Amino acid sequence: MSKNPIRVGVIGADTRASWAGASHIPALAAQPQFTLAAVATRREESARRAAETFGAERWFADPLALIQDPSIDLVTVAVKVPAHRDLVLAALAAEKAVYSESPLGATPAQTEEMAAAAGSLHTAIGLQGRQNPSVRRAAEIIAQGGLGRLLSARVSATTFGNGPESASPYAYFDKAAAGAGFLTIAAAHVLDVVEAVLGDITEIDARTELLWPHVKLVDTGETSVREVPDHLDAIVKTSSGAPVGIQILAGVPAPDAHFCLEVRGSDGWLRLTGHHPAGVQVGDLTLSSNVDFAAPDRPVATGTGPTAADIWTGASINVGEVYAGLARDIANGTHHTPGFQHAAHNSRLVARVEQAARTGIRH
Repeated sequence: MSKNPIRVGVIGADTRASWAGASHIPALAAQPQFTLAAVATRREESARRAAETFGAERWFADPLALIQDPSIDLVTVAVKVPAHRDLVLAALAAEKAVYSESPLGATPAQTEEMAAAAGSLHTAIGLQGRQNPSVRRAAEIIAQGGLGRLLSARVSATTFGNGPESASPYAYFDKAAAGAGFLTIAAAHVLDVVEAVLGDITEIDARTELLWPHVKLVDTGETSVREVPDHLDAIVKTSSGAPVGIQILAGVPAPDAHFCLEVRGSDGWLRLTGHHPAGVQVGDLTLSSNVDFAAPDRPVATGTGPTAADIWTGASINVGEVYAGLARDIANGTHHTPGFQHAAHNSRLVARVEQAARTGIRH
């Protein structure tokens, strides 16, 4: 087992409102197993500024040059989804460990291609909600029979994205070809947390809606046409036997929690709640139950990036858990952290939801 820190190169670590800057940078800074060796953006000025602000040793205006740097052990890909494929495949070809944001590919075929290319390399996919300490403890309670026979579960979730207003840098979320819409991001994260707690989804009845077909871009005053759904109602069955009712709303203020998963069994109940407006994958979750349980582990990271807006407070919590698991896997030669094969599973799950909604047939 090597005691040398894992040298990480982060692609997409811009100082201006980037997800990497808000979550990945503080998640890495909180863990001595990692060193931020390099950052890369598409422009020299922004790359240099990011290195200075985040404390990276080096900067690159060409992400492919970062990938080819022999001193980099782990490449983090945190850019827009359509750019994932080329960067991820290049990093895998260079035999680097790779952490990619989710969705992995802009299409299911791209995701399958990258999963196949990963081989035995260490990978991690940014479906980080399942790594939250409260989610892990909830899954343990259920797996150990703490609730008895599972009877039912329900989920209500919201996201401030995908609503009637947006900003021009995020207009690409509304385009089908980008592969980064409501279903592949907001719904995919929620469904993944459901599977983490209750087991794989085995049957799906679903209905989607496009409630906001015309989106006002508040920074330009222009209107963007949305091509993908922005609402989901579903009833699913899980491998644990529990049927789950799911409703995911976009662009609608939450009256209470932005995320709530409640599970009822013959011997008790548990509830997971989250209050981050961006979705279940961002920020912390709270576990409550009428059965006794050990308190969830403390998160390994809680900070926020130095240039991040206040809205992203807590964004490093779940991302930090992914990095911690990946560090253990790299040190021990294991593959416990959900990686690209899991990304392919999640992509197939979203495709099943889309097919069920389109055909009206259970899948």
